[in-house]
Amino acid sequence: MTEKVFLVGVGMTKFEKPESRDWHYWDMAKEAGEAALADAGIGYDLVEQAAVGYCHQQSTAGQRAVYTIGLSGVPVYNVNNNCATGSTALMMARQFVAGGLNDCVLALGFEQMSKGALGGGAGAGGFAASPVARHYGVMAARHGFEATPPTAQIFGNAAREHMERHGTTAEQLALVGVKNHRHSTANPRAQFRDEYSLEEVLGARTIHAPLTKLQCSPTSDGGAAAVVASERFVREHRLEERAVEIVAQAMTTDTEESFASGSCIDVVGKPMSREAGRAVFEQSGLGIEDVDVIELHDCFSINELLTYEALGMCPDGAAGKLVAEGATTYGGRWVVNPSGGLISKGHPLGATGLAQCAELVWQLRGEADGRQVPGARVGLAHNIGLGGAAVVTMLRR
Repeated sequence: MTEKVFLVGVGMTKFEKPESRDWHYWDMAKEAGEAALADAGIGYDLVEQAAVGYCHQQSTAGQRAVYTIGLSGVPVYNVNNNCATGSTALMMARQFVAGGLNDCVLALGFEQMSKGALGGGAGAGGFAASPVARHYGVMAARHGFEATPPTAQIFGNAAREHMERHGTTAEQLALVGVKNHRHSTANPRAQFRDEYSLEEVLGARTIHAPLTKLQCSPTSDGGAAAVVASERFVREHRLEERAVEIVAQAMTTDTEESFASGSCIDVVGKPMSREAGRAVFEQSGLGIEDVDVIELHDCFSINELLTYEALGMCPDGAAGKLVAEGATTYGGRWVVNPSGGLISKGHPLGATGLAQCAELVWQLRGEADGRQVPGARVGLAHNIGLGGAAVVTMLRR
């Protein structure tokens, strides 16, 4: 048996272009963490453990970050799972509570990044030592390796394969960018809040064909946090009106399926996403048809389309048609990325998964203001990182 687990407080900073604001990662952590505690109406003294995620800071940066919130001596776990880091920290916090070890845990994520495109993760020892060398090796065997940013290149090649295999068009890919930039105009915490026409998205600078700049997530600075609590804690602190239940959650990593086909569609994580979604639907007893609002990992427009298919929102190959029909925006079957998604809200790696969680909590509470999804009661978050990890979370109010 596992305990029920609830989100009782969430918070996040505004996501910013790197070096545009005079702050440090510990400032981001303090702002987001204190906002989450204030949202829950509790003090840091009630937090029993902290799971803290980041990718670009040094070891034990988690301690440096939470020390700005309080010096209570609680265990701090430093988490790095590439772009799925924030949701991994959330999953650790949930497991502590679900297993009965704790009643109140803080999940915190942040990132202070450099300007420019995200690198390929070669680091010390060169590309051969990179954790994603096998992933890029699959791409290179089929498509070669060009001088464009490697993450855009591997997702761009996945887009090319989807176009060749299913007839997906450049216009359908661009519509993801159109939709998510439009959604972000109602989000005061988004890095970008400009609306663009289809022609403007298609005509933006090409990063790796067919992906243009307005279909790619930027580098970002920012933080996000969530207070995770047991049913007992919710009851004792009278938080029932604020609490949102984590109904189910699953993480998957790569299997042979990711690499065996030689396809970039598989190597960027579609099989992982499909399996994580399947596990969550099985755990929760809910299906994709029960979901009202979705925050998913649109690091590039193609990944939003691949995730539609992985989650069973449409058959394989039909994702381009789904977005073109307006099924994933206001007035459609689901509202996907009402926050603006990674493409427009921003993508500070360690904070991304927790920012998705914050948006869904606000949506399910009816607190999302101008971007509110009417009647939202069930939300789903999808966060993925190359290397790889996919985390899917089902929330219900």
